[in-house]
Amino acid sequence: MTTINNILNFFETFAPLETAMSFDNCGLLVGDKNTVVKNALVSLDITENVVDEAEKLGCELIISHHPVIFNPIKSLGTNDVPYKLASKNLSAVCMHTNLDLSEKFGVNICLAKAVGLKNIRRSEIGDCLFLGELETATDIDDFAQKVKKALNCNGLRYTAINKNINTVALCSGSGGDQIFAAAKENADALLTGEIKHHEINAANALGVSIIDTGHYRSEDVVINPLVKMLSDEFSEVLFTKSKTYSDNIKFI
Repeated sequence: MTTINNILNFFETFAPLETAMSFDNCGLLVGDKNTVVKNALVSLDITENVVDEAEKLGCELIISHHPVIFNPIKSLGTNDVPYKLASKNLSAVCMHTNLDLSEKFGVNICLAKAVGLKNIRRSEIGDCLFLGELETATDIDDFAQKVKKALNCNGLRYTAINKNINTVALCSGSGGDQIFAAAKENADALLTGEIKHHEINAANALGVSIIDTGHYRSEDVVINPLVKMLSDEFSEVLFTKSKTYSDNIKFI
């Protein structure tokens, strides 16, 4: 018999809650830790459609990366997702920056492995920056194509400041502000999910290429490995990756 508390304790072995960044809201955000879990849905976000999906699957729990409650709630309507979770007796465990920052198993580790990086380690000067090397120096155009295929991107943005790259800095999600730390780490390129215009200008001036995959694609890479990891640990629970697609960006 597996409870939510058992699952929370397992997360503590590789992504302790105390390692989350100070602004964050992680852990059990809806529900009771003593709830017995037989079916769990694993998703990047918890939206209305994800709640409906979990209900149809007979789940007791949704595990997500992004917190379903981030800012303090001053009112709660019947259309709000936390209300829908509670009304359907669905619990929510959300593991955000603690899963980003984990050096044992986390979003950035999965992202680095997916694009073929070796010697993966966390930067000592970037807030949420990881580093890795390619097996051999690679043309930026070829590497961008590899990233696009590995993450199943419909499209991505990149610059070719350094045509041949070896050391890659990466920050899943919204990591454009890590460009300055990436330059200090002598990275040839920064791989991230979101970067602003002025940060691209800074990257150009610093001599660092950027690859912007889109927020969803840079983080969804952790979900399948997490499902497998949880399934291996709790064989009596059916963990399912959500089929609800939360990135509706279209490219023309």
